[in-house]
Amino acid sequence: MKEITKIKETCLYIKDLDAAKDFYHGKLGLGIIHHEPGKHIFFRAGSSVLLCFNPEDSKAKKSPPPHYAEGNQHFAFEVEQKDYDAVKAQIASLGIKIIDQLVWKSGQESFYFNDPEGNVLEFVPIGVWD
Repeated sequence: MKEITKIKETCLYIKDLDAAKDFYHGKLGLGIIHHEPGKHIFFRAGSSVLLCFNPEDSKAKKSPPPHYAEGNQHFAFEVEQKDYDAVKAQIASLGIKIIDQLVWKSGQESFYFNDPEGNVLEFVPIGVWD
């Protein structure tokens, strides 16, 4: 197999897509690629795509194959090391509660917060896994 270059898209299953739009676009500033009310909303996150599907709609599809999840899902946003503290301060200034912080083996820190659906999001600086 050829080397995989990255994960192009990641997916969350969110029942309240309007709240997702307000949070991911309105607060975090992600661009909207496509929005089909009640079904899905897709966001641009740097060179990646965040897909948000209504799980009730998604699990009933024939194509693409049905998929859905329940419970708190997780993914991390990556930012430049020099921007990490500013991003952390900006998240707090938006009234988004930071629920945890970790220092990794690399010595770098990351922090966690929730979206309106309860998913666990994280910001990490570039190089945290190097």
